[in-house]
Amino acid sequence: QLVESGGGLVQPGGSLRLTCAASELRYYHVSWFRQTPGAEREGVSCISKDSGVTEYADSVKGRFRISRNKANNTVTLQMNDLKSEDTGVYYCAADDSGFGLERRSYYYWGRGTQVTVSS
Repeated sequence: QLVESGGGLVQPGGSLRLTCAASELRYYHVSWFRQTPGAEREGVSCISKDSGVTEYADSVKGRFRISRNKANNTVTLQMNDLKSEDTGVYYCAADDSGFGLERRSYYYWGRGTQVTVSS
């Protein structure tokens, strides 16, 4: 079971840190997705099992950073310089073989955490 935390309300230019936690998460590729009402769920960032490979959507490059703590079985998404267009529900997803920013690559999903960027 994947559990996201860290969402909230932040002003433009601010920062938030999202965490995804699950038992044995260190054995899975993990990705963050986000979704706004009426829109498709889009991949934001992903990290490989060994943390050797990370990917980012063009819209967040240079502002977001994904990392994992294998000992704690967590994956963190540090989001800086947040913009109003970053608003949405952020979901953590995991899979032992699928990888990348495509929704179909992941079998396990969390319930999401709301991120709102507004002044």
